[in-house]
Amino acid sequence: MDLGLEGKVALIGGASRGLGHACALELAREGARIALCSRHAGQAEEAASRIAEETGCEAAGFGFDLARPEAPEDWVAATLERFGRVDILVHNTGGPRPGHFDDLEEGDWEGAFQLLVMSAVRLYRAVIPEMRKGKWGRIVAIESISVKEPIDGLLLSNALRPAVVALNKSLSRDLAADGILLNTVAPGSYNTARSRELVEARARKAGVPVEELMARTVAGFPRRKPGEPEELAALVAFLCSPRAANINGATLVADGGASRSLY
Repeated sequence: MDLGLEGKVALIGGASRGLGHACALELAREGARIALCSRHAGQAEEAASRIAEETGCEAAGFGFDLARPEAPEDWVAATLERFGRVDILVHNTGGPRPGHFDDLEEGDWEGAFQLLVMSAVRLYRAVIPEMRKGKWGRIVAIESISVKEPIDGLLLSNALRPAVVALNKSLSRDLAADGILLNTVAPGSYNTARSRELVEARARKAGVPVEELMARTVAGFPRRKPGEPEELAALVAFLCSPRAANINGATLVADGGASRSLY
């Protein structure tokens, strides 16, 4: 299936590894030109180089911490200088600190708010005027199944990620007439370094071997295994394409059926 992304310019956050990197690679395979970012410039540049070598598409890596107020606008400006346009934004950041209520200080809440919510607000402010110029755009936010079903020990994610869902739903009604569509993806457990780090932290707290906790966790998944990053990337690429023209303001769960929520 040709997704019609040839020549589109896509910004992907948190793309030096994990789900963000898989999305950047998938979009490049579909012919998009890639502007990816990571907090570490060297890692972003290496990821972009690998994508360009594998796909033959132009890719640039930028070092920006999206929790910093100036970073979203600077990233978009650097992308415009390099590529001259912006068509697609995949909003993706690292996860906030895990913890229960008593584990978290006020600074943890503020840092998570800047990382998860304000990075989206600032990026949207920067890209929407550019998308309006071309009367076309796609914004996809990669959040978490926690927007549907809270996850034990991830209070910051549970509390703040739904704000981005509400932002997307609200803006989706305002921007669709300009050809700009906004959607949210809610992934469950995937085979990424972040997921392994969370399992390791839970295992240490429970005093059980990591392998034992992982086996117990996976046994509860209908597929008996976590998702692979490229599986989520295929969904994101479709949502970024002209073929998803009537999907707007949606939150799509991609967790292999693990959650029990009806909505």
